[in-house]
Amino acid sequence: MKKNYKLFSVATVTLLSAVLLAACGSKSADSAKQQQTLKLPAAAQLDTIDISKSTGFGQTGNVYESFYRLGKKGKAIAGLAASSTKSADGKTWTFTIRKNAKWSNGDPITAQDFVYSWRRTVTPKTASPYAYLFDGVKNASAITTGKMAPDALGIKALDKHTVQVQLDQPIAYFKVLMAYPLFGPQNQAVAEKYGKKYGTNAKYSVYSGPFKVSKWNGTANDWTFVKNNNYWDKGKVKLHKITYHVVNDNTTSLDLYQTGKVDMSQLDPTQVANYARNKEYHTYAYSYVSFMAYNFRDHDPKLKKLFNNRDFRQGVSAALDRKTLAKKVVGVNTLIPTGMVASDLASNPTTGKDFSVDQKVSGANTYNKQLVAKKWAAAKKATGVTSAKITLLAGSDNGDDPATKEVVQYVEAQLEKLMPGIKIVIKTVPTQSAQQLRTEGDFDIALTGWGADFNDPISFLQIMGNNSSYNVGKYNNAQYNDLVTKASTTDANDAAKRWGDMVQASKLLTNDQAVTPLYQSVYSWMQKSNVKGIVHNTAGTQWSYKTAYIK
Repeated sequence: MKKNYKLFSVATVTLLSAVLLAACGSKSADSAKQQQTLKLPAAAQLDTIDISKSTGFGQTGNVYESFYRLGKKGKAIAGLAASSTKSADGKTWTFTIRKNAKWSNGDPITAQDFVYSWRRTVTPKTASPYAYLFDGVKNASAITTGKMAPDALGIKALDKHTVQVQLDQPIAYFKVLMAYPLFGPQNQAVAEKYGKKYGTNAKYSVYSGPFKVSKWNGTANDWTFVKNNNYWDKGKVKLHKITYHVVNDNTTSLDLYQTGKVDMSQLDPTQVANYARNKEYHTYAYSYVSFMAYNFRDHDPKLKKLFNNRDFRQGVSAALDRKTLAKKVVGVNTLIPTGMVASDLASNPTTGKDFSVDQKVSGANTYNKQLVAKKWAAAKKATGVTSAKITLLAGSDNGDDPATKEVVQYVEAQLEKLMPGIKIVIKTVPTQSAQQLRTEGDFDIALTGWGADFNDPISFLQIMGNNSSYNVGKYNNAQYNDLVTKASTTDANDAAKRWGDMVQASKLLTNDQAVTPLYQSVYSWMQKSNVKGIVHNTAGTQWSYKTAYIK
């Protein structure tokens, strides 16, 4: 081209200048896109992008959207619904879908897409791990247990843009629940086109959220979210791309952060001390509370007696110094729970106080050596059990996981020191194996925990009900069951009464030591100072990048 430059006419040169300017403009656009790329590490591979089968939406909540989405402080904000109404009795909700709501392939998002999605999720054959969250929607429980057909579910399309949902009883937290991507739409034509392949590869799905998945084949260690240009609110989305790379350990992640290959890096407790005063250091609380669950139906008759004795359980709780556990074992900034329900999850509708303040029982969950001796003596007298070998089950994806290892060793040391006659045997197995053992009731005491699916105390409290499959220790208290039922039914439309029911229920759990809370997770991160606009919540879809940008 350079050789023939002198042969160009003035017109040709003018045209070439225009082309070159256009090319420069294209390069500038590409550069801008590159600048609006957020590079993130991932703790594990994506297991599925099928919302009916997903086990969580911490990241994929950015590619799927429901009637609402989760904004700051766990508030439900604008999503696919342009408006909604609730009947006076709180049992019928009507949602109007935005007329400009489209799938990432350009198809319109319709009311029927919601009907299809909900029915598919509650169908027993789908085996959705979160189908229980539909309980309270008319006939959902009967459908998930195989007693009714999916088309009996309390959802219908009144027209192309109007969805009506009927509930068995008012659900106080229903609006925030509708921000969970699990309740979002699914494109029936796409799902049926791909069949078993649906949700197993980026190309075998379509997306309703601000981003869409790219370069994911079902097993990859790297994948990308790219801006969804068919998203109804695309003007608010500044990032063009989010890249994910699976990183197996925090040391490697920090190295990648320091070399600019990722923009954020989670720190482990051993790293925090070196970076806690760095201007790029951030903490993000999560609603996950770790606790010890007792097997009230233990196969060993002697242990069954002990675990069903409240003095014994209270003695175990008093033997644990949670401040030491938080600072020296788990890491700085770890929160000490006041009860079963996490801090920064929900506020009293009357006073504005956090639930963690209202649920606190004076003197409970507090280190007290004298109380340990007193409770252990009372337990021995009541049960006749003066010595016991107790297996402490813990799950870890890595047998050398420092937090899990240190926590169980601390519990072992404290109980053996302060409760003479107790011998703790630590059993650490892979997380999936631990979960199976807990589900089967094959444990004595288990180190486990729970994280809220939505911003309401009931998300914690309902798992300790006598009919909950997550109540692995089979704790059963009639008064507790009644309080949780009242909060979910008769008092559901009275915010103050409902709050009182839940506070009483949580205090009862604490006094009973139905489980023994240990600590609430607060994650420490390094985050580049030019990364702005991320919305983080303690529950549900924890990370939202819709308004994130690179400054």
